[in-house]
Amino acid sequence: MTVFDHIEFDNHEQVVFFRDAQAGLSAIVAIHSTALGPAAGGCRMWPYASTADALTDVLRLSKAMSYKSALAGLPLGGGKAVIIGDPAVDKNERLLHAFGRCVQHLGGRYWTAEDVGTGLSDVHIIGEQCDYVF
Repeated sequence: MTVFDHIEFDNHEQVVFFRDAQAGLSAIVAIHSTALGPAAGGCRMWPYASTADALTDVLRLSKAMSYKSALAGLPLGGGKAVIIGDPAVDKNERLLHAFGRCVQHLGGRYWTAEDVGTGLSDVHIIGEQCDYVF
């Protein structure tokens, strides 16, 4: 099965897998829609049992963010990021900096924020490498 065949795919505009082995980063960013503006959604860090589970979660959550932004009347689309790992064990400055560089690479199509497993202090660290944080 490909990402395009995934039951949660629903015509997402972009799904990007990021890996930085030196930093211990495995992440997925899903951009569901930028029709109303740049995709916005938090960065969840969770010890997913598999990459397939992480993909299902990020696709579902990014789609939900499209609807939340639209219903709130915000000039934003829907996106989401997941970092595969246990935040209590794996989260560190190097990993968060690597994630920030990944988000920066998307050039503003996706803006990140805190979510389950990440907090405001983590977003500040991500922001040291990235202009696209709330």
